[in-house]
Amino acid sequence: MKYEYAPDLQETAEEISKLLFPHVIMERVKCFRSYGSAGRNTVARCHTVGKLIQKALGIKAHYVLEFISEKFDRQTEGEKIKVIIHELMHIPKTFGGGFKHHDYVCDKNINLFYKKYENTKGKKFEAPWF
Repeated sequence: MKYEYAPDLQETAEEISKLLFPHVIMERVKCFRSYGSAGRNTVARCHTVGKLIQKALGIKAHYVLEFISEKFDRQTEGEKIKVIIHELMHIPKTFGGGFKHHDYVCDKNINLFYKKYENTKGKKFEAPWF
């Protein structure tokens, strides 16, 4: 396996996060492309440092979004956005090192977030009052 930092995906993830997932601390999320994965159907993965390792090292939670180049780069632009949304959806609001599972991160919810992204992209985004 080979890993390479993906500044283009980082920029897109930051834009999506700002619009849809303001709880995600993008300074502690990094996007990488991987090459040579043996996974058949996997397009991307979300990784984190486990809570015990965080405690042992005295660090806060960090996440890595891995995009498997052989699969991800062949997708349409819209599908790439949905994959990035999917991976960001795994990061819980607590941003503590855990994951949201596929009962929440499912096609129905991904498509809802994708529509919201498409509707707000290019417009001046204002945070809701609450």
